[in-house]
Amino acid sequence: MSGYILAIDQGTTSTRSMIFDHAMHIVGVAQQEFTQHFPDSGWVEHDADEIWQSVLATIDKALTAAKITIADITAIGITNQRETVVVWDRKTGKPAHRAIVWQDRRTARFCDELKHKGLEALFTEKTGLLLDPYFSGTKLSWLLKNVDCLKTRADNGEICFGTVDSWLIFKLTGGRVHATDATNASRTLIYDIGENRFDDELLAILDIPRAMLPEVKDCADDFGITDKAVLGAEIPILGVAGDQQAAVIGNACFEPGMMKSTYGTGCFALLNTGTDRVTSSNRLLSTIAYRLNGKTTYALEGSIFIAGAAVQWLRDEMGFVKVASETDALASKADPNQRVYLVPAFTGLGAPYWDPDARGAIFGLTRGTGPAEFARAVLESVAYQTHDLLEAMKKDWMGASSKTVLRVDGGMVASDWTMQRLADILAAPVDRPVVLETTVLGAAWLAGSRAGLWPDQAGFAATWKRDRRFEPSMATGEREAAIAGWQDSVSRCLTSR
Repeated sequence: MSGYILAIDQGTTSTRSMIFDHAMHIVGVAQQEFTQHFPDSGWVEHDADEIWQSVLATIDKALTAAKITIADITAIGITNQRETVVVWDRKTGKPAHRAIVWQDRRTARFCDELKHKGLEALFTEKTGLLLDPYFSGTKLSWLLKNVDCLKTRADNGEICFGTVDSWLIFKLTGGRVHATDATNASRTLIYDIGENRFDDELLAILDIPRAMLPEVKDCADDFGITDKAVLGAEIPILGVAGDQQAAVIGNACFEPGMMKSTYGTGCFALLNTGTDRVTSSNRLLSTIAYRLNGKTTYALEGSIFIAGAAVQWLRDEMGFVKVASETDALASKADPNQRVYLVPAFTGLGAPYWDPDARGAIFGLTRGTGPAEFARAVLESVAYQTHDLLEAMKKDWMGASSKTVLRVDGGMVASDWTMQRLADILAAPVDRPVVLETTVLGAAWLAGSRAGLWPDQAGFAATWKRDRRFEPSMATGEREAAIAGWQDSVSRCLTSR
């Protein structure tokens, strides 16, 4: 059987395009970074046109690497940074403002105002989310209030809103399709995940016109055909999912109780809860894991803002390592008698604390503390934060039992030291897959299965292979003491304590 799948992985700092053959092997890949804009303190923006150009460039390079042409592509899948807001002119396809990135905190005060009005429970009941600047809704509301004439143009149907997937679909189809999938819609703060529709009451609160919203489809669905003038061929776009949900799919976490955690810039852990939409009592998020054939599967999600970014900080700001991969060896040299904790609240703390005003701190320093202890504290902070998420999930849903096995992906999982410490702190096994590119694989599978080129859900799950299982080996007393020290350190950073 011949045919290839093109998967576009549009991330926060770079864009990748990957070509998969019929056997689900990667045969071509290209990656390109793009500019990060920081116009004010806590503000983060992207140029949507630059993102689009990076997509075109990486597609071309990936095809060259695979030694095929665009005509050989059977279908396209897209995965993307979630919550980032793009607004553009429906006729010209030109952005009306820079994209406001998920990391952006400019709407923190607005979120507080909504909370003080007692509205957070309403938003959580319908969307499964919390009132936090992280999500799209308040960002879009800010744009409509602060960009000249944008609200009037939006009311008149002249302006499109979308997350990055919608923007790419619009551009790829030559402006013919304005759509998104259920996973990206579920992160906007205006989508009722129980009813599977944008909610008029929430739209009214945020003063967002329905006319600017995309159509919401299943994750494996018909998202239009690429314009021949754009890519040189007419190719169906058949799969779309937000990056963290795509990783759930790529890790084949299709059964309730299965859990994945992605360790990139941040860390995002999702626990499949099946058809049960679990309302968290521990400030986790209820979200859509995926929607296939009209059936919605839900998840509990914990979002950690800083994971791999702390390693970058160790390298770039502190200068303790020259390349991130050196952190492993450095951490292994740390004095076992020193207990140093880093709380990496560089941009606040995510789940389960949700404290946007918390700031990072280091505790336990002695005269003998050096680069090795800093490195260990950085890597351990990832394990401790994941522990906080898993414990909250166990309290929220009985399916998150102590028998949970964590499937991991992302750049940090290449670190054996970190994965072993993760297993030790969780007191649970950690499985690292053979294929680490699970996010883009998930998007590719959505398109490949829809096209009939790749196996169905059960067949795909059977292809998942483990590279290594990390079993916990830390003594119970040592583990409990380490976690207690971490929890004490976090408590000192919280602004609400």
